[in-house]
Formats: sequence, C-alpha cells, structure tokens
Amino acid sequence: MSAALTADRAHRGTICLEDARLLARQAFAGGQYILRLEAPRCAARATPGSFVHISCDPDIPMRRPLSIMRTDPDKGWIDLLFKVVGNGLAALAERKVGDTLSMLGPIGHGFEPHPAHPLTLLIGGGVGIPPMVFLAERLAARDDAPWQPLVLMGSEIPFPFDTRPSTIIVPGMPDGVIAAMPSLDAIGVPSRLASKAGFPGCHDGFVTQLADEWLHTLPHERRAEVEIFACGPTPMLEATAHLARKYELPCQVSLEEFMACAVGGCAGCAVQVQTGDGPAMKRVCVDGPVFDAYTVFAG
Repeated sequence: MSAALTADRAHRGTICLEDARLLARQAFAGGQYILRLEAPRCAARATPGSFVHISCDPDIPMRRPLSIMRTDPDKGWIDLLFKVVGNGLAALAERKVGDTLSMLGPIGHGFEPHPAHPLTLLIGGGVGIPPMVFLAERLAARDDAPWQPLVLMGSEIPFPFDTRPSTIIVPGMPDGVIAAMPSLDAIGVPSRLASKAGFPGCHDGFVTQLADEWLHTLPHERRAEVEIFACGPTPMLEATAHLARKYELPCQVSLEEFMACAVGGCAGCAVQVQTGDGPAMKRVCVDGPVFDAYTVFAG
C-alpha cells in the first residue's frame, strides 16, 4: 500500500460508534447548551480539536458535528457546547437526561502544540470556544515543556458560563479587561474575554484585536515563544492568520464546515489547502479539522 493511501486511511480504526447516555444538560442565554455524555470510548481517545458526529433525534436522519469541550477519560464522559441553529440542534437541545444518543467520535486531527513555543495563545470565537478550553486544560496538565496558555474568547451573545474578574494578572492586557472564565482561573490558566455587546470587564472589540494588542506588548524574545491556536467563524480565522503573519508566528486553525458523513466518504466538506506540491482539496472532517493557517489563508 502506498504511503499516500496509508495516510488517507489513517483515521480508520480510531472512530467509535457509541451509544452515549445524556448525564447532564445546562441551558445558557442565546440558545446555548452544554451536554455531558457518558461515552467512555470517545473520552479515552479524544484530543483537543477533535469532534463528534451526533444524532440529534431519532426522527432526524442527518447527524451534526460538534466540537468536544472537555473530557474525563477516567470517568468516561465528554462535554459538548453548541448553539441552537436549525431544527437538528433545536431537537438536540430538547433531549432529556437519561436519553441515549448515537454518536461517532472522536473524529479528526487535533491541535499539535510544539514545546519550542510554550507561550500558547488560544483564540476562540462563539462555538469555537470548546476546543480552546479542551486544549488549555490539556496543556495545564502537561509537564513536557513550561506551557503557559493564555485563552482569549470572543462572543456577541452572553458567554456560556458565569463570567467574573480574573484572579490572574496578565501583563500587557488593556486596562479594565478583567472578565474571565472561572473554571480556567481555577486551574491557573489565564483567560480574557472580548465582545462588542458591552459586557462588563470585556474588551470592547473583536477577540483578534485583543490578541493583537497583547502581542504588541511582548518583547521580541518573548514573542518568539508564541504559537497561536484558533477556532471560530471563518472571518475570525482569517484575521488570526493575518495576525500570525504580522508577527511571524506559527498558527493552527480549526475550520468549520457543513458535513454530511464526517468520516471522509462524501468529501462534502473539502477545502483548498496549499501543499508542497501545489493546491489540493482536503476534507475538513478527517484531514482536519485543524490545519496550518498559512496553508489555508493566502497572505
């Protein structure tokens, strides 16, 4: 078998079909929900950036892709955050604790932080927040490098958690930008929030603008330790790629695309990516969803 074909099939054998039991359901403003699912096989294999393809309701045949926000491999659960858009996710939001949901996962290649760049800048926008939380928690638990994650999150609707002033000082942050995600503060990971909706303690602007302001304050030798990771709507990812080019920093982005099968069969989620052999079409589901930002967004 050729190396190319072997790589093309690398995802086979890693995706589980699992009947996941709904353990808890939390509702937040703006039609946002966090579901905790008992899914031990997925929890054991998931990595930051991977996702699941979940059946929303027995009467809706098409599954929906959702990023994984948190896992506990020992207890066998995963957390999913989503915002209701369309009939499928509206039906998923109505599922009850104790219900069983058919689920494929974990799917996709996730983020790959490099120890040479331990100052990790994680940028999440809207429903792109979950992979950033997952990655931050994993980095906080690793001891193979002096990881120092900073999580910046943006939203134009209320955040899906109770914001509060951070207990962690972040040099270079604009005055008054103190709102944070409490669960990250609790494990020693600094976070800051951005919104144009006027939420207290948040940066008044786009999350990429906040990232730019912070990066600008770093000394050159400190900035050289930065690697950027991002997930969110395409305009935000494109702005993040521009930011990475501006400061000459490595950058990985997780793309969002509509998916039918989510296992590489239909190629409906293909995007053009620059490779060493020129432009090529890559499937977001199994070739991604994480890509080098420089290969996706032209300079």
